Amino acid sequence: MNKAETEYPVESGGTFFKGIFIGGLLGAAAALLFAPKPGREMRSDLSDKLSIATDKTKEVAGAVTDKTKTLATTVSEKATDLAGTVSAKASDIFTTVSDSKQQIAATLSETGKKIGETVSEASKDVAGDVKDASKDVTDEAKDSSKEVADKAKDASKDIADEAKDAKEEVKSSYKSNY
Repeated sequence: MNKAETEYPVESGGTFFKGIFIGGLLGAAAALLFAPKPGREMRSDLSDKLSIATDKTKEVAGAVTDKTKTLATTVSEKATDLAGTVSAKASDIFTTVSDSKQQIAATLSETGKKIGETVSEASKDVAGDVKDASKDVTDEAKDSSKEVADKAKDASKDIADEAKDAKEEVKSSYKSNY
């Protein structure tokens, strides 16, 4: 293919037949002009051929007009059908989105209630655990306090006994020196 064929490809066979038709008309005109006939006959033949070409052109124009009207009607009908389909689909989508929105809102509301109940239950559990832990710490503190008191009492007795022993030692050492 040459550059012109790649840039302007033939889209249908109609252009080929138009080219043949125009070429045929030009060839007929050239044949009439170069044929050896007298002027009157030539003018008469040209007039006949011109009227035939005019009639053919009118026929082709009429056919093209009819096809164009048919095509325009078909396109209009298809566009109307497509617009109706698009409108129906858009309405369906809107309805679906609206229904989904309501379902999501209901689900979120239910989930919020469940979360609130769970938090309330967890708070009660934590409060109970804190109360139990506080009681345990209080009991341990009391036990530790008793142990410390007992140990202090024992230590106090030991110190008192040692002080007595030391006092007696000092007395006996004083008596033995004097």
